[in-house]
Amino acid sequence: MKKAILLFCLLFCGSCGADEITQTIPGGFNIIPQPVSAKRVIGEFVLTPETIVVAKDYASLKAAKLLNEELHALYGFSLNISGEPGEAASIVFEKNATETPETNEVYRLKIDARTIVIDGGERGLTHGVQTLLQLLPPKSERIVVPAAIIEDAPRFRYRGMHLDVARHFMSVDFVKKYIRHIARYKFNYLHWHMTDDQGWRIEIKKYPLLTEIGSKRAETVVGKNYSPYKGDGVPVSGFYTQEEIRDVVAYAAERNITIVPEIDLPGHTSAALAAYPALGCKENFNYKVKTTWGGFADVMCPKEYTIAFIKDVLTETAELFPGSPIHFGGDELDLTHWRESSVVQQIKQRENLTTEMQVLNWFTRQITDFATTSGIKLFGWDELLDSGVDKSVTIVAWRNGEHRLRAAQAPNDVIMATWDSVYLDHPQGDPAYEKYKGLGEPVTLEQVYVFDPIPRELHNSGNIVGGQGCLWTEFLKTPEDVEYMLFPRLMALSEALWTSKNAKDFNGFKKRLAVDIARLDRENINYRLPAPFGLISRNFGLTERALLNLESPLPGGRIFYTDDGSEPTTASKLYAGPFVQKLDLGQTVELKAIFVSASNRTSPVAAAKYSRLPPQMQPRKFSSNNN
Repeated sequence: MKKAILLFCLLFCGSCGADEITQTIPGGFNIIPQPVSAKRVIGEFVLTPETIVVAKDYASLKAAKLLNEELHALYGFSLNISGEPGEAASIVFEKNATETPETNEVYRLKIDARTIVIDGGERGLTHGVQTLLQLLPPKSERIVVPAAIIEDAPRFRYRGMHLDVARHFMSVDFVKKYIRHIARYKFNYLHWHMTDDQGWRIEIKKYPLLTEIGSKRAETVVGKNYSPYKGDGVPVSGFYTQEEIRDVVAYAAERNITIVPEIDLPGHTSAALAAYPALGCKENFNYKVKTTWGGFADVMCPKEYTIAFIKDVLTETAELFPGSPIHFGGDELDLTHWRESSVVQQIKQRENLTTEMQVLNWFTRQITDFATTSGIKLFGWDELLDSGVDKSVTIVAWRNGEHRLRAAQAPNDVIMATWDSVYLDHPQGDPAYEKYKGLGEPVTLEQVYVFDPIPRELHNSGNIVGGQGCLWTEFLKTPEDVEYMLFPRLMALSEALWTSKNAKDFNGFKKRLAVDIARLDRENINYRLPAPFGLISRNFGLTERALLNLESPLPGGRIFYTDDGSEPTTASKLYAGPFVQKLDLGQTVELKAIFVSASNRTSPVAAAKYSRLPPQMQPRKFSSNNN
C-alpha cells in the first residue's frame, strides 16, 4: 500500500489544490472494491445526452467506448466522442504518458460541476470507468454524480476468476456476460477451463474429433449417485468454434481482461482419449467421455505421438489467445496406467529414471521446453511442484494446508486459489438449507471477504502475485445456477484482492453491498441473498444468559425466526432486537431464521442449536499461567 500511495504522489502530485481538501464534506461512496482514497467535495456533475467525451489516444478511446456501451445499457443513450473539449460539460480521459507495468492499473477520478476527469494507465482508465458507473444513480430523469476526488490502485497485480465450461457448456453470450461481471469489479484475468474428462470445448482444426466426439457425453450422474450409478438421461454437448473464441477474446480485451485458457493434461483427459485413443497407454481400450466426477486412470501416455499432439494443441490455442498464458493442468494425476505401460517403462530405462513421478517430470519438461521456445507462458496447478516443475511456470495453488505454504515458498510466480477459501461452487452456508450442495465444505461470504493470498506464516509476499476464485460446474447446469453461486461472493473476492488489507472492513462492505444488491435486482441477476448473521450453536452454563443477537446481512430488510425447529416464513416471529432465549437445564432449542430483503427476496435458512447442559456434561475448563 505504501507503494500505491507513492505512485499517486508521483502521478498526480500538483493536481490537488488546497481548496479541494478544505472543501471535503462527509459522505461515503458505495464503491466495490473499496478504493485507496475517496473524498466527497462540494458540488455535483449532471450527466445528460449532451455531455461530451474527450478521448485523444487509443487507450482513452477504448475506455470511452466501454463507457458508452454501459451508458446505453443503463440509460438508453450514448455520448458523442471528440478529440477536444467543447462548451458542454465533458468527461475527459487522460492517459498517463509515462505509465509503467507497475502503474498501468492506477487511476484517478476527479469530478466537479463541469468536468469528470479520469486519468491513469491504460487499464487504470477502464477501472476509472467502472468506478464512475458505480457512482451513477438508477435510471432516472436526472443523472447526478457527486463531486469527488478518488485515487486508486490494486493490492495484487493478478486478480482472477475461473469458469468451468467443460462439465456444463455455457453459451458465448453468457461467457461475455461473465466477463462483464468480473470487469465491473476490477478483476483482470479469466481462467477459462475448457477441457476435462466430461467434455472438450475448444475447436482444434488439426484434430477435429476432439469436438466431434469429445464435446459430447451421454448424460450426467444424478447428484452423488455413483454406486449404484444413476444417470439423468440428458445428453450434454457444445464447443466454441475458433471464430467464437476470437470474438470472446476481443470482447475481453476491450475490458482489459486477459483470458487464460486451460487445456487440462496429462490427466482429466478422458474426452480427448475418447476422440483419439492412441493418446492413451491402453491399446484397444474403450475410452469414454465421463458422466461422473473425480479422478480417473484414463490419462495421456508420454509417447512421441502424445507429445506431438500437445505441441499442436498448444500452438493452435496460442494463436487463438495471442499473448495470453495457457494453463495446462497437471492436477489429480492417477498414474496406474503409467505403471502398467511398456512405453513408460522404456522411458524410465532410456532416460535413467526410477519412478513414474520422474517420468512425469520428464514429460512436463518436454511441454515447458516447447512453450519456452514458442514464446508461450504456462500456468499449472500446484501438484506440478511435486514432480519438480520448471520455475517459469506460474503455479495456481488450490490445495490448502502444507501444500499452500509450500507453493507460497516456491521460486515460481504463485496465484492463490485455495479450495477452502475461494471455491465458489461450494455451498454458501449450511448445506442442509442450500439450493446447491456442491462437493466441499461451505465457503461463506465472510470467508471469501477475509481471504488473503499471502499466508500468515510468511513475513512477506514472496512470489505471490495475486489470487483467484474458482467456479466449477459439476452441479451447475445453467447460467442462472452460475450467477447464484457467483453473487454476492464475487464482490467480496474483488475487495479481498484489490483493497489494502488494513483498509478492509466487513461491516462497511455489507453496507456498500446493499446498494450493489439493488443493482443486481434491477439487472435481473440471479444472486443468493445472504442469510442472517449471528446464529452460532453453543452451550450456555448454569449462570449464563442465553442472549441471542441476530444481524441483518443488509440494511432495509427484516428477519423472521422460529425457536421450535420449524422452517421460518414471513408469518413467523419478527426479530425486533437482541433477546434472551429461555433454556431449562438439559434443554436444547433449535433456532432458525431467514432474511427478507427490501425487494421481498428471501434468503436461505440460517440455523443453530442452543443448549444448557448439566454440570457433568459441560466441557471442563482449564486455566494456565505461561511464565
